[in-house]
Amino acid sequence: MARVLTPRAEDFPRWYQDLIAKAKLADNGPVRGTMVIRPAGYAIWERMQAEMDARIKAAGAENAYFPLFIPESYLKREAQHVEGFSPELAVVTHGGGKPLAEPVVVRPTSETVIGEFMAKWIDSYRDLPLLLNQWANVVRWELRPRIFLRTSEFLWQEGHTAHATREDARAYARRILHEAYEDLMVNVIGIPVVVGLKTTRERFAGATATYTCEGMMGDGKALQLGTSHELGQNFAKAFDISYSSKEGGREHAWTTSWGTSTRMLGGLIMAHGDDNGLRVPPRLAPIQAYVMIVKDGDGVGEAAAKLRDGLRDAGVRVALDDRTDTPFGRRAVDAELRGYPVRVEVGPRDLAVGNATVVRRTDGSKTPTPVADVVTAVLAALETDQQVLHDQALANRESRTVEVATLAEAIEAAATGWARVPWSAVGVAGEAEANGQGVTVRCLLRADGSVPDSEDESDLIAILARAY
Repeated sequence: MARVLTPRAEDFPRWYQDLIAKAKLADNGPVRGTMVIRPAGYAIWERMQAEMDARIKAAGAENAYFPLFIPESYLKREAQHVEGFSPELAVVTHGGGKPLAEPVVVRPTSETVIGEFMAKWIDSYRDLPLLLNQWANVVRWELRPRIFLRTSEFLWQEGHTAHATREDARAYARRILHEAYEDLMVNVIGIPVVVGLKTTRERFAGATATYTCEGMMGDGKALQLGTSHELGQNFAKAFDISYSSKEGGREHAWTTSWGTSTRMLGGLIMAHGDDNGLRVPPRLAPIQAYVMIVKDGDGVGEAAAKLRDGLRDAGVRVALDDRTDTPFGRRAVDAELRGYPVRVEVGPRDLAVGNATVVRRTDGSKTPTPVADVVTAVLAALETDQQVLHDQALANRESRTVEVATLAEAIEAAATGWARVPWSAVGVAGEAEANGQGVTVRCLLRADGSVPDSEDESDLIAILARAY
């Protein structure tokens, strides 16, 4: 397999690019910074989307859709917002062969256009909370693109809500953070994330607080996998999102926004992949069991089809590979690259003694198994290996995270992993110094690991790392 993929330990970025290409997950688009997501990659995104969508709806939000084009004047209404996004904007100045009366921006995010319609739709306290989500593409012009991690166009969900009180807005932003984002990342994607508060320097443009889920990748760097923002009344005042209170007065709403994207695919690859390719956690995998005919004849095809049907009836997402005109070794390598959690190999020799071979992707183990026991064995492997991948990622994070006392020690530790350091030892000046050396404060935590309300709380812990 070393001839198929560059070893991770030798060149991690090259390994990442090799895996995406060889597993046929995605390709570079014709415009620099864009990507084409191939069927194998998109199938994983669809699973992420379905799992996330269910969690968002369980939290009470409803899906809607808003325009791709936003009047430039909308962004200018919230000064911090337009300032934060200005370098990344794609601006359309012509349409239909003529100059536009007002330039329009290809959405980098939709706070402004959704704010315009929230103001239109909200009149009374009875209209609150308004909980919206949309699945869409956005454009942020990227100077240093990398497929899934940083592209000029990417796919995501973006939630936008309006509430009667700051307390209700904060509670909802945190509900999404924990019940949708953290739950999906830990229990489905199998990435143990640290959940915390972004510093003022790192928070979303126009927000009053940004909460984040940070995952450690296989090389010790951090990846921001999802964020949830309290927007205070900044956008409500800019767009006059106001309501009549129970007391009869007119009040501005409190708003939130939150998003996850195809960056989660990059996180999946870098957190779980190995030198043989992708490893997809069973709960996420579009194909959980891959039944392969080694060589046809002697009833092999019929037995393989029966196993496929039995697995499907047991609720397993299963596919049958009967392409015996392609060498089995090549097909097995492709299956490893794609990261199918379990392979069931059916060939004449094993079948002659009533067996099939169950191959687990997590450790490469191959177990001859009586055909009658295959479904039970596959179900057990899927349950076990979901936890195995999570635990391996957690062990990687714990082994690469060090407790330090000073900023200098934290910057040094960030060369190979994460540093936990008292925020009081870093501060605003120290954060700027770290940034100058390519190290960022990923998030702030309380001593008990919970998420703080403000960076001004005492005894906070800062996580410092290099990041994608």
